[in-house]
Amino acid sequence: MAIATYINPESLHSNPAFSQVVRVPAGADLVYIGGQNGVDATGRVVGPDLASQVKQTLDNLRACLAAAGAEPGDVVKWNLLIKEGESLQEGFAAFGAAWGHLLNPPAITFAFVSGLAVDGALIEIEAVAVVAP
Repeated sequence: MAIATYINPESLHSNPAFSQVVRVPAGADLVYIGGQNGVDATGRVVGPDLASQVKQTLDNLRACLAAAGAEPGDVVKWNLLIKEGESLQEGFAAFGAAWGHLLNPPAITFAFVSGLAVDGALIEIEAVAVVAP
């Protein structure tokens, strides 16, 4: 059962990959997941390519969601940071392949950055999820 309401105003561009607005009612439990990178359990970057790092980053996000009692469909907001020079199209393709299509996609913010805190990391993703209290 969806707690949030997903809104795409008719006057704005519509894209199946994201929602323009997600409204969360008062009293819902919010889960904030800090930036995750494509690192394994030892903290090492899994590979030099964006696709492998995106897959691992999303695996790490799934683990965070599960630890908080949330599921992938509970995510209402993504913030994606990608290292300058990497392909936005490759990043989104890898994201879609690893995460899949959602009926109600979250709102999203995407930015290119000059670097990330983890040496060798090409992507960092943070998320906000909403679950029933």
